[in-house]
Amino acid sequence: MSDIYLPGLTTTLLADAGARFMRAAIKPLRPGWSVRGRALTVSVPAGDNLAIHAALALAKPGDVLVVDAQGYAERAVMGGIMCAQAAATGIAGVVIDGAMRDAAELRQGDLPVFAAALSPAGPFKAGGGSVNRQVQCGGVRVEPGDWILGDDDGLVVVGPAELESMATAALAKAEAEARRMAAIARGELRPVWLDAALAKATLDIGPAR
Repeated sequence: MSDIYLPGLTTTLLADAGARFMRAAIKPLRPGWSVRGRALTVSVPAGDNLAIHAALALAKPGDVLVVDAQGYAERAVMGGIMCAQAAATGIAGVVIDGAMRDAAELRQGDLPVFAAALSPAGPFKAGGGSVNRQVQCGGVRVEPGDWILGDDDGLVVVGPAELESMATAALAKAEAEARRMAAIARGELRPVWLDAALAKATLDIGPAR
């Protein structure tokens, strides 16, 4: 059961099951891209990418490069050349809480790239930051080796020890949603839980027309 590659396991289901979810600004550069894998974590000072180069030299196939770039949007810390290196290494995807560049080129490739911003300006290489240490990316904690799952809805983070319980809960939610969709198809348009929820809530509902 503890497998991030289970069919039907999506970011929405995992978020509902309690997975940490990154801020909404971090999106795939191309709609339809998805990513799943273990985090290779990097932090960099604003606008600097030397630590990312160090991480790429250590990367293994299947890693997801997760970069805390401080949310800085004025200088890209990765672009086409570095992403080509990442793809050739076998990296499963790139997640940057900061800026990318060479967007048109990257959208033509097969490496899923998620970023918070785009900028034509290139990076510094003064150094600083970290590799394979805990980072804050997209507003959430990411540890080296955490599972990363991303799709058009965003990105979630699941610790290895949490994966089995969250996957179980997420798949149970998927089954419940499938039952609800079947009920709608049968014409059962009022959810069975609605009346009880409304009885507890404070809502100002005007008269029916």
